[in-house]
Amino acid sequence: MRLCFLVEEQYRHDGMPLDVIRQLGAWGHQVDVLWPGRSLIPISEAVRAGSHDAWILKTVSGGPGLTLLEAAASVGLTTVNDVRAIRGVRDKALAAVIARSSGLPVPVTYAAARPQEFAEIPEAEFPLVVKPADGSSGRAVRLVATPDRLLDPVEPDDAGAPGAPGGGLLIAQPYVPNSGTDLKVYSVAGRLYATERCSPLHPAHAVRERQVPLTPEIARIAAEIGTVFGLDLYGVDILLGPDGPVVVDINDFPSFRQVPDAVAQVSAAVLELARNGAAGQGAGSPTAGQSIAGQPIAGQSKATYAAPAPTPAPSTSAPTPPFTVPPAPPAAPLTRPAASIGGGR
Repeated sequence: MRLCFLVEEQYRHDGMPLDVIRQLGAWGHQVDVLWPGRSLIPISEAVRAGSHDAWILKTVSGGPGLTLLEAAASVGLTTVNDVRAIRGVRDKALAAVIARSSGLPVPVTYAAARPQEFAEIPEAEFPLVVKPADGSSGRAVRLVATPDRLLDPVEPDDAGAPGAPGGGLLIAQPYVPNSGTDLKVYSVAGRLYATERCSPLHPAHAVRERQVPLTPEIARIAAEIGTVFGLDLYGVDILLGPDGPVVVDINDFPSFRQVPDAVAQVSAAVLELARNGAAGQGAGSPTAGQSIAGQPIAGQSKATYAAPAPTPAPSTSAPTPPFTVPPAPPAAPLTRPAASIGGGR
């Protein structure tokens, strides 16, 4: 197969998706890469050629890659995830409306262009969690204890970072009391994995990032999100509040940290979705032991994706500009363990 990855600046050195790109190449597939943040792209010709089996996006919420992906979809090309699903979760205000209208446990959400407008929210609903509607990777998310703190400045480290507020819409939600630990559930084309990590609102809280058992209730919520939004590769941030689980964020193509054999699993899922279409078909359907109605799951099942049989090697001719392939990472000493995947959420 021939695949095109759109990789933006924030992820140019990250294992996810670069390790997936290398894995697909090792399996004999031709993988071209577009770098939307640092290359001239003849978009009409690159898309019109229609020579790729699928286009895959790894980008920040407000990055230019989504427009390129939408251009590919507009002429009937397959995208992973389905581009309409990506747009639905990239805008956090839109995602909150879609999720709540579908009965998912999402906090009441307010939207405003300026933080001072949130002062009209009843003080009984404070503290509030305020964040940019187009934010990503937990950047510029802040806890506002009282209305008079709404105009407190954003941390300098967040002000110019990808995913920081850029003058667009803000959202606010009542704070859900919790232990300071986020539950992150990843879906790899229907296979669900739960992990714990430190909440961005409680950076001083010591949390060892690790895989944890996935309960039927959490599995049901994560699976329903895949169905509602039409996502195939995604992550869900869930808080365990006093009244039960609450969904606080949804991400397309996340980092898949702590997922067993993540690179092989995601690579195989990309191929499967490229072959069969990635319009949310079967998205969110738990498999391989992820029951949502039976007894609580004691642990995660071992990854069942196997490496596809190699296809004939692609042409050795150089890809047509502006397509490039990422350089292979430098060889590590034999005594050093393989690098783990990383990247944004």
